[in-house]
Amino acid sequence: MRSFALVQPVIRTFSTIIDRENFGRSDFRKMLEAIKRERLVGLFPEGTTRKQVDAKAGAVRFAMMTGKKLLPVNIVPKGPYPPRYPFGMPRITASIGQPVTIADLRDGIDESLGKSQVARLMSDRLMEVVDNA
Repeated sequence: MRSFALVQPVIRTFSTIIDRENFGRSDFRKMLEAIKRERLVGLFPEGTTRKQVDAKAGAVRFAMMTGKKLLPVNIVPKGPYPPRYPFGMPRITASIGQPVTIADLRDGIDESLGKSQVARLMSDRLMEVVDNA
């Protein structure tokens, strides 16, 4: 973790960092403010770096609230993963797909399932789009 300490000032200068484990109102407001200022907001629908985890609905919910498109980015590590700090950072391949709208993700989903279930299904579709980017 020491290598992170070296780049932390740069990261803090150019980004808004939230604590995903203790996500609260202030984090929510920070994200909405960044979106309102037309900043890029990176959300990982799976909520973690572990493999084979169910998608969370946060990215879809933010897109629904703001009317913004989602840009799928598939990041695949090549090398030691999880990384071995401080010098074992893996090389990555990042593939960027076409932006998707909430309407694209909602297409064909039965709205009578309830808001939470619809958001969950949309998140699953988003992960399919990311995986195919």
